[in-house]
Amino acid sequence: MPELPEVEALAGFLREHAVGAVVGRVDVAAMSVLKTFDPPVTALQGRDVTGADRFGKFLALDCDGLWLVTHLSRAGWLRWSDSPSPNPPKPGKGPLALRVHLFTPTGDTPAFDLTEAGTKKRLAVWVVDDPQQVPGIARLGPDALAVTETEFAHILAGTNARIKTVLVDQSLLAGIGNAYSDEILHTARLSPFATAKSLKPEQVSALYAAMRDELADAVARSAGQDAARLKGEKRSGMAVHGRAGQTCPVCGDTVREVSFSERSFQYCPTCQTGGKILADRRMSRLLK
Repeated sequence: MPELPEVEALAGFLREHAVGAVVGRVDVAAMSVLKTFDPPVTALQGRDVTGADRFGKFLALDCDGLWLVTHLSRAGWLRWSDSPSPNPPKPGKGPLALRVHLFTPTGDTPAFDLTEAGTKKRLAVWVVDDPQQVPGIARLGPDALAVTETEFAHILAGTNARIKTVLVDQSLLAGIGNAYSDEILHTARLSPFATAKSLKPEQVSALYAAMRDELADAVARSAGQDAARLKGEKRSGMAVHGRAGQTCPVCGDTVREVSFSERSFQYCPTCQTGGKILADRRMSRLLK
């Protein structure tokens, strides 16, 4: 799933390549992707692209006061084409959900596609007068790169949830998903199962610093990257996420995994849990 650094980079990419252009035809290949119908998506046509922004993990394109907002979900992505097909796509064919054609001041006619791999279609698009009209944006907590350490400590002190859960709860803290929460907890040397409310002040400070450092570093590495290369850039910077069975780059222990029904997280026992191997729910069920 694209998280804060990748969505920030995509917003930067659109600011560089799309701002100043005029929206042409908008092709909807999957009607289920549209979550609003008034204004209609056709209302974007003929409008100048005046900005691009990020709200948590939501990507938003400002078309002269009318916003095209998308949440890429787990398998969605934005793909840019300098020479798109002029023919409207066939509905329901392939990963394409929506295509926005553009006309630039130099006479070029690029387009960007919103695509989604797999069979579980969760990518969502809204056309709104104000991004706050998108329910998910209205519910967002403070942005993970904007929250102060005092605010962060207050968030942790107000819940008995595990810190892994707190970091990915968008109503508490906006922008962090499964991957970067793994990396943040590894850097902070904290167990994903530790209770937020029970953390000592020095642990809260370490977690806050790790969050800032991991996200800022990822944003810096992603800045200026072509949209097509951002996924590879994200994977290359990971120390534990997605690396179960591999060697921890800090201590040399084996990176472990805990699996749930639809997702999993990775951690290093030596760095994070005092050497304790956390119970893998999937394996526990198989052994019963």
